[in-house]
Amino acid sequence: QVHLVESGGGLVQAGDSLRLSCAASGGTFSRYAMGWFRQAPGKEREFVAAISWSGGSTYYADSMKGRFAISRDNAKNTVYLQMNSLEPEDTAVYYCAASYSVALSHIEYEYDRWGQGTQVTVSS
Repeated sequence: QVHLVESGGGLVQAGDSLRLSCAASGGTFSRYAMGWFRQAPGKEREFVAAISWSGGSTYYADSMKGRFAISRDNAKNTVYLQMNSLEPEDTAVYYCAASYSVALSHIEYEYDRWGQGTQVTVSS
């Protein structure tokens, strides 16, 4: 039911930062756990970060710890991904996703709704 739209991607140099946003509509945003995934050309989609309904719990893929931070503002129906110290290996399409079935998850099939993605390109 919820509709998700990502924004904030672009072209940056290695070491730079970006903040991605995901705006939600058509559902009760505060009742959904949220996550970020990414997919590089020729690779499988991989988990990046997740946040619980209230924002009280977060979980990150090991390669993102210390560099990326997920947050949400339920009053604005928006989830964010702050990305620091970007590397060329971070180049991918980044997707946000919503789950009504779990409180916090890194598992792709536990998410019910997906955005269309935003491109992040990091040059060396």
